[in-house]
Amino acid sequence: MALCLKQVFNKDKTFRPRKKFEPGTQRFELYKKAQASLKSGLDLKTVVQLPPGENINDWIAVHLVDFFNRINLIYGTISEFCTEKSCPIMSGGLKYEYRWQDDYRFKRPTKLSAPHYMCMLMDWIETLINNENIFPTRIGVPFPKNFQQVCTKILTRLFRVFVHVYIHHFDSIIGIGAEAHVNTCYKHFYYFINEFSLVDQRELEPLKEMTERICH
Repeated sequence: MALCLKQVFNKDKTFRPRKKFEPGTQRFELYKKAQASLKSGLDLKTVVQLPPGENINDWIAVHLVDFFNRINLIYGTISEFCTEKSCPIMSGGLKYEYRWQDDYRFKRPTKLSAPHYMCMLMDWIETLINNENIFPTRIGVPFPKNFQQVCTKILTRLFRVFVHVYIHHFDSIIGIGAEAHVNTCYKHFYYFINEFSLVDQRELEPLKEMTERICH
């Protein structure tokens, strides 16, 4: 029998601390609006659509941070099973291997174990989200011109976490009774990136068959 989500996704399992929106800000209000739509039972394809009159970059920023939190939490639940020994290469089955490059520490694509890749990824995303020049939080401060390109890079790499979890650790997700929740998170993520064409279709290939099955 599935455990309740409170047991499955407890705060001790979070891979990284949750990023929060400041109350009283426009982004916090957008976040509340997005969460209310999610809980209302509306079709996920409808939920991800840009509300009338809202700024698309604000909408993308709100969702990106929320997806970071959710995917961070999902990986946290199976991180004890994702070890240097079990996952010496960050991959999605035999066909797909993901190498790390960040232009700082790893200037060339470098083969890493899955847990090492995940650590580098979450640190990298956290640094970007906390960078006021990329994710401005002050009223009246515009987003940079390359904001959506940066988001595409982040979301593309977050998609790879789903790839690794689904292909290598889904038995563990089933074992803790969380498959329905993970599937819902994935569908929400997929509909969002698809709505705004934020991830190249070639990147979605590893989960194409499953996506066609669960995302109608």
